[in-house]
Amino acid sequence: MHAVVDALGNPLRFVLTGGHCHDSVTGYEILKQMDLTKRQVLADRAYDTNRIRRLLDEQTATCVIPSKKNRRKPLEWDREIYKERHLIECFFNKLKHYRRLATRYDKLACTFMAFLSLASIMIWLA
Repeated sequence: MHAVVDALGNPLRFVLTGGHCHDSVTGYEILKQMDLTKRQVLADRAYDTNRIRRLLDEQTATCVIPSKKNRRKPLEWDREIYKERHLIECFFNKLKHYRRLATRYDKLACTFMAFLSLASIMIWLA
């Protein structure tokens, strides 16, 4: 599952993917659909691709993504702002409070997505 959260850690979008799908591919598709003008985008190293960085530059968004270890010239990123990335981890932790999601009782993607939507609504209301 890939998720986009706001500055308060509330879910904005999420997408279910298979285990074989790389983060950067799905992340690019999600970010492409959003208006990121003059926003900060915080993500982990898995999202450090030229394609995502180009998309963020086109939308005049601030890229706060640390460089991958294999990048020849590491790019600069703001370490202080990056500390706020813990909010996405907090969102996943809030989701794990719903045992049905944490243990993946639902076998079908449609039922898992339905309960994920319900849990996200509960997080927004809390």
